[in-house]
Amino acid sequence: QLQLVESGGGLVQPGGSLRLSCVASGLALDAYAMGWFRQGPGKAREEVAVISYNGGYTKYPDSVKGRFTASRDNDKNTAYLSMNSLKPEDTAVYYCAAIRTRVDPVDFHETEYDYWGQGTQVTVSS
Repeated sequence: QLQLVESGGGLVQPGGSLRLSCVASGLALDAYAMGWFRQGPGKAREEVAVISYNGGYTKYPDSVKGRFTASRDNDKNTAYLSMNSLKPEDTAVYYCAAIRTRVDPVDFHETEYDYWGQGTQVTVSS
């Protein structure tokens, strides 16, 4: 059973940066593509990044493109989401999720992901 644990959230001022980590245990992460999702207050959960099993493919929605970067270190069984130029509208609980696939491109609905982390709160406020 794969378990995912996120960390790195917190309170940051507008324009600031954070890096979220998602550590996997139980299975080798290199068999899984990873997705990053967020759910803001009163909003539906949305995908903010995906990264293929080897990091060769990434995808972002326009709302975060150029500001967020997904990466991974399979030797450390860890995925990362670097977030720059943060805005108040980025405030949300952020989740990582894993789907067992080595297919590119990574294009799956959130209901298809196999494992989810517990989430980490990101608050962007002055």
